[in-house]
Amino acid sequence: MRAVIASGTGGPEVLSVQDVPDPEPGPGEVAIAVAAAGLNRADLLQRQGFYPPPPGASEVIGMECSGTVSAVGPDVTQWQVGDEVCALLAGGGYASVVVAPAGQVMPVPDGVDLVTAAARPEVAATVWSNLFMVAGLQPQESVLIHGGAGGIGTFAIQLTSQLGARVFTTGGTPEKLAACAALGADVTINYRDEDFVEVVRERTDGAGVDVILDNMGAKYLGRNVEALALEGRLVIIGMQGGSKGELDINALLRKRGAVIATSLRSRPVAEKSTICAAVVEHVWPLVSAGLVKPVVHGTMPLEEAAAAHALMESGDHLGKIVLTV
Repeated sequence: MRAVIASGTGGPEVLSVQDVPDPEPGPGEVAIAVAAAGLNRADLLQRQGFYPPPPGASEVIGMECSGTVSAVGPDVTQWQVGDEVCALLAGGGYASVVVAPAGQVMPVPDGVDLVTAAARPEVAATVWSNLFMVAGLQPQESVLIHGGAGGIGTFAIQLTSQLGARVFTTGGTPEKLAACAALGADVTINYRDEDFVEVVRERTDGAGVDVILDNMGAKYLGRNVEALALEGRLVIIGMQGGSKGELDINALLRKRGAVIATSLRSRPVAEKSTICAAVVEHVWPLVSAGLVKPVVHGTMPLEEAAAAHALMESGDHLGKIVLTV
């Protein structure tokens, strides 16, 4: 099979397409002939040497894909050869064939083409598991989504808006903020020239937001706590702004707040399978109805994986970037 292989750690130039042996599905696994793979911020970190795959996972980069089932391992009954699917992966997505646990394989939602489906698994699982399963976001509550123009952000805005939340989001350009508003954000904040804490305070009459989904980590830690409402929940899913910050415990106590850090990739297969099942039950109907639409910046062939990484690093994209195989 063809796969994107990193010659070492470093910039996008370390990536190239090579021929490697096809993986074979084991018990409880399926092989997928990949049509497309979605890019994620974690892919850049893996290439740089900061986010290795979990033990036993493929060294090939790529945490989500779409394609057609090409083989099934022993004990797999829910999938058949020829099924069109998308999958949440621990690794291996940037390739023409990938093996995935059967529970992390999902049907392509109705109305979504096979290539675009590659942009769904990681964002859907991340948003649903963190905002609804972990933070317990409820209708009529408020949520602040940092980085609203990215893959996770564009999905989170649509889903939380459709499920009845009041949505705040941050972005870096007027164009990106306009796109976020069009997706359903009630309040957009330009982080370059506005203080999101002040905007949240003003637009909530001083109450704060109930839930924050944060990809920045240390840089926003203190300000996120300031922006929380009483019994608010801060869910940290990234460290783009650093990994070590100072937390004012007194401020958190006064708000009876919670700070939660989560990682999807390293969870056991059983947990990820539960999340995928919840996504199919609760999220896919909204996607099939056209209420939550895939936002794809563009597609690039597998051979241009390095250019795709460079584009993601530049920040000059809106939504997901997809590699076609």
